[in-house]
Amino acid sequence: MNTKKVWLVTGASKGLGLSLVKKLIASGYHVAATSRKSQTLADAAGIFDEKVFLPLEVDLTSEKSINEAVGKTVAHFGKIDVLVNNAGYGIGGAVEELSQQEIKDSFDINVFAVIRTMQSVMPYFRAQKSGNIINISSIAGFAAATGWAMYASTKYAVTGLSEVMAEDVKELGIKVTVVAPGAFRTEFLEDSSLVFAENKIDGYQAIRASHGKYATMNGTQLGNPEKLAQVFIDLAEHQDPPVRLYLGSDAYYRATEKIRVLSEELESNKDISFSTDFN
Repeated sequence: MNTKKVWLVTGASKGLGLSLVKKLIASGYHVAATSRKSQTLADAAGIFDEKVFLPLEVDLTSEKSINEAVGKTVAHFGKIDVLVNNAGYGIGGAVEELSQQEIKDSFDINVFAVIRTMQSVMPYFRAQKSGNIINISSIAGFAAATGWAMYASTKYAVTGLSEVMAEDVKELGIKVTVVAPGAFRTEFLEDSSLVFAENKIDGYQAIRASHGKYATMNGTQLGNPEKLAQVFIDLAEHQDPPVRLYLGSDAYYRATEKIRVLSEELESNKDISFSTDFN
């Protein structure tokens, strides 16, 4: 295990990001991590040695702020080896309920911030001919649930982006994995991490029931964030890490069911698919 690697983790003041940062520090890695408030991140991480941990106050909607954070990380540690795009939040509601601002805000953090950070670290990764990018999507980015259309669309975007990115940078010695977790026992289902459409329209009973179901799951999720943090460390040490990785038994079963449905639909409509070819 190469503990000389330098990690950069976004959205690290709570949840999976914080679990990963603590695990990395305890394992002897050098870590830079971002949050909207660096002091909040420092307090959450606890006592640390500034030689191994660099908390950064970053606005992930700002290209300038991200570039400055990446520059500070390289200046502080001399390099970056692993980028983890963890920052993100859930947004629920019917498509017609969500305002353009609510939609824009969700894409800004869940998708465009991922693009910005990758664009910022890529020159360093290309120069050193190595690097790992771990993008956190969600099982919702493959098998979405009722009431989470906009969240699913952002996570589908991260999945597709990562899949192609992995192919594009392979020849440069850079590895990309998109992680699709199920439900992990973090603050993700709490009010601080979930946003719902302010404009609620009568009639969407299935959506309200779905949101209520997820609210009752808080604190009982199957996923252990400490174990997930170790999986991330193992990914960065893997010679040939997977491009797609579903984490949690719930994610596995949802993905399996989605594949079954897709296969059935594909075969049942095969004649229609072939009918559009030139004869």
